[in-house]
Amino acid sequence: MHRETLETRLATEELWAQLSGAAPPAALTRSLGRIRMYLAADASAASLTQAVQECVEPGSTVRTDGWRGYNRLKTEGYVHKVVRGESVVGDNLLPLAHRVASLLKRWILGTHQGAIRPSHLAYYLDEFTFRFNRRTSRSRGKLFYRLVQQAAAIRPVTEKQIKGESADR
Repeated sequence: MHRETLETRLATEELWAQLSGAAPPAALTRSLGRIRMYLAADASAASLTQAVQECVEPGSTVRTDGWRGYNRLKTEGYVHKVVRGESVVGDNLLPLAHRVASLLKRWILGTHQGAIRPSHLAYYLDEFTFRFNRRTSRSRGKLFYRLVQQAAAIRPVTEKQIKGESADR
């Protein structure tokens, strides 16, 4: 475990213990690993299933809220665990997912001043994911290598696509 992650985890556990007098919940002591982001067309079962199929290996456990759009996951070969079956507001049962969403919003508002066009959103999600997944890397040379490797693996992006004149990616 990286030193910064360990120090952050210990500080969080200590603060929680001071404020509540109890051990912190397991969700606060886990650290974030790698993330995947996918721009889904909508929250329908077809769109969500496609997103999961493109980002998650079959046989993996997928934890979700109780949204019916995820009901197909079990038939598609995933272990589907519903961690929040009802829509009652209360405990944050998906804290790591909410932390990533919060960091993404802060990055969009801070770095890009909120000026992101919907036609470019998928590219910004890719950039955020790339940066997030390499946030603890100790080797800048490896970062450059991975960037070149990724650039060679995907199709070139045309000027029209960058300007949002084409929906193809």
